[in-house]
Parts: sequence; structure tokens; C-alpha cells
Amino acid sequence: MLPLIIVNPKSASGATRNNWSRIASDLRTHFGAFQVAFTKGPGDGVDLAKRSAMEGRKLIIACGGDGTINEIANGIIASETDCELGIFPSGTGGDFRRTLEIPSEPRDAARALKDGRTELIDAGRVTYRNFDGEEDSRYFLNVTSFGLAAAIIERVKGSNSMNWLPLDTLRGRASFALSTLREVVGIGTTNVRVRIDDGDERMLSTVNFCIANARYFGGGMMIAPDAKVNDGFLDVINIGDINTAKIILNAYTLYRGTHLDLREVADTLAKRIEARPMNNGDKVHIEVDGELLGMLPAVYEVMPKALRVRIPSTR
Repeated sequence: MLPLIIVNPKSASGATRNNWSRIASDLRTHFGAFQVAFTKGPGDGVDLAKRSAMEGRKLIIACGGDGTINEIANGIIASETDCELGIFPSGTGGDFRRTLEIPSEPRDAARALKDGRTELIDAGRVTYRNFDGEEDSRYFLNVTSFGLAAAIIERVKGSNSMNWLPLDTLRGRASFALSTLREVVGIGTTNVRVRIDDGDERMLSTVNFCIANARYFGGGMMIAPDAKVNDGFLDVINIGDINTAKIILNAYTLYRGTHLDLREVADTLAKRIEARPMNNGDKVHIEVDGELLGMLPAVYEVMPKALRVRIPSTR
């Protein structure tokens, strides 16, 4: 069976749909023959990928942003097959592709898909409460968090003027930056109870708590500079009680990955993390690979070597 490209036409603020003819031409020229399917709404990528993998498809390529990649990966993992994930960025960037060093230029990305090699990588799995109060679960390849980042994403994606803008576009990054400033000005800590692996449960006050499989989130912030996608661990980053002025003055450290040197930042490796609100009635929202999915309590677990991924041969 030919490789299948699952395209999110709404990615990159609709630019993927508008430029599909040129994108498809680059893919055929520099990658080869393929079949294509377009998503029609949230969750469609999961179903398309799972069904295609179970039908015997050996390579499924996600064309879109981190949310699209997450859906395709969830479908492949759920299929329990040896199908491989490929990534073809449709915008100007993307956080997960940065970790894998996948080019953002379409022709280079197409060549990387054709000439790349297969690597088994880890995934994370989070079990949480969805917004209907029911238990749900999701695999993630990149980063999941609660606190400031979830609040910013909620503001960005809830905006009437810039609704559902991907963070890898210019307008998306501008909206994210503006929302960051607004949230930081009124910053407060989130009080939670956290257990790491077999340790004791601890009470924490956090500005932002991240569980990372890969290195980047938020449109290029190197939140977990030491993260490896194949080491069998999740990187846990806690930005503790830090004042507004210090966040603004040290914002550049998040892009350089040097924020781990700040006194208020703690990091560790873990295979399992449990988190719940300090008080039973508190609502603490979580984001998973840039999408708001639900709230605490949540359990995060690493799934070693869960997914085959096509990566550049030079990496």
C-alpha cells in the first residue's frame, strides 16, 4: 500500500488548504507517490490513522502542526501495528519536529521522509478527567503541562479574534506572546499534590508544571533541554514560586534552555507522575501537546519504544 498522508487543512491558519496543490507537488517530486486523506474535525486524525494502520498501511504521514501529529500518533499506537509515523510540517515550524530535527522547508522535509531512517521512540500516556468529568486517556509525544501554559493556551484559543490559531504561525506566535504577558501580569501559583514514581506525595506551589517527552513547547521554548525521546523516562520541570518581574527578565532563558539554572526551577526524571489539586473542589486544567483536554487529577506514564518514527538520516 502507498504511504498515506493525513492532512489537517485548517493547520497554519488555513494555509495548508490554500497551498495544498504546491505542497502535493513538492511531495510527489521529492518523496514519491502517496495517497491522501483530509481531516474534517477534531479527533478525525485518530480514527483515520488507526483504521489505515489496521488495514496494513506501513507509513502514515501527518501534515499539520503538533495537534495533528498527536492525533496521528494516537491512532497508530492504538492500532497495535508496526506502522510508522512520518511528519511533514505544513507551517513555519512546530515544536515536536524541532526535537527530531525535521526540516521546516517543504522540499527538505519531503527528502527527509524519502531518505530518512526509522527510530523507535517513547511516548507518554496521561489519564485524566475530561471536561465532562469522565476518566479519559491520551498519548503524547511532546509536552503536557498545567499552570501558566494551560492558561495561556486557553486564552489564545478562546479569543474571538484569533480563535484556534496554531502556535507555529506568525499570528499564532503573536497571540501567544500577548496572552503570555497578560497571564504573567496577573500570575499566581497553582497548588497541587504530586507523587513521583514510588516517592511520597508532596505539596507543591507551581507557576508551570511540565512533563516532557521531547524538548520544546509553546512555539520554540526549550522547556526540557535534556529530554531524549528514547531514554525510557519523562523529564519533569517545575517552575516554582517566581515573581512577575523575574519571569519577564528571564523569558529568554526558556528559548535557550538555560532556565534550569534558576533557583525557582527544579527538574527530575520519572517514569510515573501522579498529580491532583490541593483541594478537592479546585479545577486545574491540563494541556497535552498544545491542546486543552481536561483537568487534574491525572496520572502520567512513559511508554518506552511505543512508536516507530521516520527521522532524518543525518540526525
